Amino acid sequence: MSAQQLQAILQMATQNPPPPQATPAQLRAWFDASNSQMPMAQGLPVRTLHIPNGAGGTMAAELLSTAHADARRLVIYHHAGGFVFGSLASHRALCSYLAQFSGAPVLNVDYRLAPEHPAPAAHDDALAAYEWALAQGYAASAIVLAGDSAGGNLALSTAVRARDLGMPLPAAIVALSPALDMASEGGSHHTVDDPFITRELMGFFNAMYVPGGDVRSPTVTPFYSANLQGLPPVQLQVGSQERLRDDAVTMAARLKAAGVEADCTVWDGMVHCWQLFAPVLDEALASLEQAGRFIAAHQRTAVAAAA
Repeated sequence: MSAQQLQAILQMATQNPPPPQATPAQLRAWFDASNSQMPMAQGLPVRTLHIPNGAGGTMAAELLSTAHADARRLVIYHHAGGFVFGSLASHRALCSYLAQFSGAPVLNVDYRLAPEHPAPAAHDDALAAYEWALAQGYAASAIVLAGDSAGGNLALSTAVRARDLGMPLPAAIVALSPALDMASEGGSHHTVDDPFITRELMGFFNAMYVPGGDVRSPTVTPFYSANLQGLPPVQLQVGSQERLRDDAVTMAARLKAAGVEADCTVWDGMVHCWQLFAPVLDEALASLEQAGRFIAAHQRTAVAAAA
C-alpha cells in the first residue's frame, strides 16, 4: 500500500473539511473544489452532451474517449455524492482513467440532485441514461453500468429496474464503494472509523434524498428486498477502512446466492471512493485498471459475439 500517498491525502482532507452547517449548494462547491483539480489521463477529449432525464427534461453529460476506443462500446458512469453533491467536474479525472483502462468511451452523467430533486429522481435519471444509450444504437450487451458510492447504487438499481421492465440487460456492472445499506444495518457502519463518511453524514444524505420515506425501499436501493436474479456479472470494490465496507461484501454474497456472477475485492487500508485520488494514489489507478479489465473482458465478448 502507498501509505505515504494516502497519509498525504488524508492530511489534506483534514485541512479542508466541509464547511460547518453547510447548505447543499455550499457542499457541492466544496466537493467540486476538492476533487476537480486531479489531472486527467492525457489525450482524452471531452464531448459535452445533453441527454433526456427522467422527468421529461434534459441533463448534462460528458463523453470521454481515447483515440483508439471501440465506439461500439459504452460505460455509463454515475458519480458519488450521497445523491446531494458530485458533478461532471468532480469525476472527470476518474472517468478519464476508466476510459483509458477499459478502452471504451465513458459517459459521465450529471443526474439531478437532492434536496431539490428527492427520490427517485436520481434513479429515474440513471434509467433514462441507459434508455438514451439504447436509443442511440448501442447494444445492451456492449454497455456497462458503473458508479461510485451513490453512483454504485444507481448502477445496480438501474440493472434491476431494466430487468423488471423487460429491457435488455447491460453486459456488466461495476460498483465502487457502493452506498447500498441506507439504513446502516451492517456491522461496518458501527465498527469502522471512516475518515470521510460519518454517521451524521449518512443521516444527512438520507434526509435530503428520502425525506420521510423508507430508506429500505427498492426504489432507492436494491440492497434489502430487490430480486437480484438474472442480473449480469457484477464487480464490487471497497476499502477496508470504509463505513460502507459491508454494503459491498454483503451485496456480493446476496448476488452469488441469487446465481449472479459477482466478485468483491476489499482493498486493504483504502478509504471511501479512493479512486477519486487517481493519479496521485497508486491504489486508485490500480483499482480503475482492475475495473477497466473487467469492463473490457465483458464488452469484447459481447461485441465479438455480435460480429
